[in-house]
Amino acid sequence: MNDEIIKIPDIGSGSAEIIEICVVSGDSVSAEDSLIVLESDKASMEVPAPRDGQITEILVKVGDSVSEGDDMLRMAAAGSSEAVAVEAAPVVEEKAAPVAEAPVPVVASVPVVASVPVVAPAASSVQASSIQEVHVPDIGSENVPIIEICVAVGDEIAEEDSLVVLESDKATMEVPSPFAGVIKEICVKEGDAMSQGDLVVKMEITGGTAVPVVEVAAPTASAQAPAAPTSVVASAPQKAAPQAPAKKNLVELEKANRDFHAGPAVRKLAREFGVDLSLVKGSGPRSRILKENVQDYVKAKLSEKAKPAAVVGGAGIPPVPGQDYAKWGEIEEVALNRLRKVAARNFQRSWLNVPHVTQFDEADITELESFRKANKAMAEKKGTKLTPLPFFLKAVAYVLAEMPQFCTSLSEDGESVIYKKYINIGVAVDTPDGLLVPVLKNVDQKGIWELSRECIELAGKARDKKLKPDEMQGGCFTISSLGSIGGTAFTPIVNAPEVAILGISKAAMKPVWNGKDFDAKLMCPLSLSYDHRVINGADAARFTSMLGNLLADIRMLLL
Repeated sequence: MNDEIIKIPDIGSGSAEIIEICVVSGDSVSAEDSLIVLESDKASMEVPAPRDGQITEILVKVGDSVSEGDDMLRMAAAGSSEAVAVEAAPVVEEKAAPVAEAPVPVVASVPVVASVPVVAPAASSVQASSIQEVHVPDIGSENVPIIEICVAVGDEIAEEDSLVVLESDKATMEVPSPFAGVIKEICVKEGDAMSQGDLVVKMEITGGTAVPVVEVAAPTASAQAPAAPTSVVASAPQKAAPQAPAKKNLVELEKANRDFHAGPAVRKLAREFGVDLSLVKGSGPRSRILKENVQDYVKAKLSEKAKPAAVVGGAGIPPVPGQDYAKWGEIEEVALNRLRKVAARNFQRSWLNVPHVTQFDEADITELESFRKANKAMAEKKGTKLTPLPFFLKAVAYVLAEMPQFCTSLSEDGESVIYKKYINIGVAVDTPDGLLVPVLKNVDQKGIWELSRECIELAGKARDKKLKPDEMQGGCFTISSLGSIGGTAFTPIVNAPEVAILGISKAAMKPVWNGKDFDAKLMCPLSLSYDHRVINGADAARFTSMLGNLLADIRMLLL
């Protein structure tokens, strides 16, 4: 195989800085897989692979400033001695694929193979006159019935033309052809229940280069009756059909999806699936949305079991009516940033789905505070600061070990409780952009000094926007402390799917009766909110009582 130098394409600006390299030498890549990520003054953009191949050498590094035509990497063609150069399309100016003039089914399309590139359709060579079997891909469900067969024996079809249409409880989906050819045998009939791997048709594959396919606008996720196949051969003239509503929906969706960090192949896949990228959680570097994230999202939607109607996300609740606030005076409307939008959705989801109850109590932390202040100098020698939080973490971990029902989650179907054999505790951190909850792992196995250093490190990362996804996942319980700000009590919202959260308010000196007279004690208010489906009121009272005893005499933590 001959190596070919892949160059920087037209990126729409003079130069841009490389902020990420997505591949390493030896990687095999497919057309439109991301190679590098560039960042200019205006936008971040990904440079996709122009074709399938294997990376042999990377000629740039993170931090380099590059322009159109600069050498980027060397790539060997996959299975061929000739390198085919196809110019990569810049991400920032990606356009929606043209809508073919043919009826478009309003269904959630699930493609079987890699999508045709937006810039130029990829050519594929196959063995002449070979018979290939087409099987049902992974559709996320079992025994999905066929509601339509879109081809007949003898039909000549192009790659990604629809073969059959399946309909599950939640959505309608098409199974497209993975290659061009002639239908020789149809192995199914309408009404058959299909699962992954079942044989659909047998095709005779035509030799030479596959016929280019004009891409059709992505269908929406409505479960209406499907129409004709969604792909047409470019050379075959088609009669125009009115498709204004579907076209308008696609344009709106494509415009909205541009606000999210994803590459051209991912955006194209989202168009085909009819997926709103605001609903997809990215797992790539810098929370970039990957192909796998979109596919997993669609599979999850298709595999959802029918459940009784529930109040989720505000369903069934009258909306708050809009107001023209400007008629009473001057106003300013400021858009919420993405973090605050995500937090707002999470808070609403938890509040609507979890039956909240809050248990209030107080803890005597007089001796704890004296011990903490006495060891400030030792903390400085160890390069950290000794705040009350590590003591609360250690005490809460002790109670969670003694009362494991607080270290659980309710199963998705609500039929069982999942007990976690580890103790990871999230700590809510207030940042200028919104609330973040980094998670300290295995708190019960760590000492005060280690917890102190980890608390300071994670809080700093949260404020500097440097937290990694793994550092905010896996929590069993959450602590929200307002002690440094003020207040006597509050009702924190349970961080579902956890079942409880502890709120800590500002400690104050109070007179406490000792049986003979009053002693001045430093009392810390505690607010324990819990999911009443899993936790009973008596358990919550025992939790705060045990926690208060531990905080009053931290020597109990040694027992």
